[in-house]
Amino acid sequence: MSLHLDSRQRAMLREMGVHVWLPEASAPAADAASAFGGDSNTTEKIAVVAINKRAAGENGLKSPAAAQAATPAVDTRQMVTPSRQPAAATARSPGPTTVIALPQAIDTMSWLQLADAVAHCQACTMCFGRRAPVLAAPELPMPCDWLVVGDPPDEAQERLGLPFVEEAGLLLDNMLRAVGVRRFLPGAESNSLPDKRAYLTHVLKCRPALMRAPDAAELATCAHYLRREIALTQPKVILAMGRFAMQVLLGDTPPESAKLPLGKLRGQVWQFAGVPFVVTYPPAYLLRSGQDKGKAWADLCLALDVAQGKLRG
Repeated sequence: MSLHLDSRQRAMLREMGVHVWLPEASAPAADAASAFGGDSNTTEKIAVVAINKRAAGENGLKSPAAAQAATPAVDTRQMVTPSRQPAAATARSPGPTTVIALPQAIDTMSWLQLADAVAHCQACTMCFGRRAPVLAAPELPMPCDWLVVGDPPDEAQERLGLPFVEEAGLLLDNMLRAVGVRRFLPGAESNSLPDKRAYLTHVLKCRPALMRAPDAAELATCAHYLRREIALTQPKVILAMGRFAMQVLLGDTPPESAKLPLGKLRGQVWQFAGVPFVVTYPPAYLLRSGQDKGKAWADLCLALDVAQGKLRG
């Protein structure tokens, strides 16, 4: 694949802690490939070399303040508008304690209906003791080129009511901006900018008071909402970031595939609900394991090719 990086994309990659070996000039990718032994098909060799600076006492990602000063990426800690602020942002209020059936006709819901259904959902025990579900849904139809699916929300995501926040969110924003994509945020002016949009969500919307891993039935229950999110956003590609995200999206494939480790499922184009998807590492993992940032960049390049119609699942 031919890969040309402009100055902005290079700056975004630097924020990821990824060193770009492609020359600034418009030299063909084949020339860059020859510098790595002539393997023109290996994106990881051509495009980037990930450097893990933690061993030297340096962080591959700058602090949130430094990253925000260096790039126009949005600081996800400041993205919650008053109308969407969870009711109990600092203290956990008594959450649901009983399980009731999923709401009817999820597959025909509008965004507002879907958001209301998720807000009141008690279809599995993952809702027990939650503060509030995590769903950054628009109020009106909002097609997005990319849909990014993450693992169940953590404490910060539940507190802010948004997916992919704080340092992990900044890293993901920089990764997406490096390929010309910007996350959708409810009510944000940036949604009208010319960049391609990415809608971010979780395979599970709730974080229980007593944290535990979800089981297959709970993932399958919440997947009804994910399928509707996919239908409403109409993405060209889905980026699955994490083990549980991968497990849900591989539900339409032979079961033996879902049992493979994430590293074995990278580099391929899969299908879920009729949409191609690519598997990669979650940003929280990349903050701890900078040596895999180069692989994540290759995954984004693969997803970009799919979104641009260069590859099909």
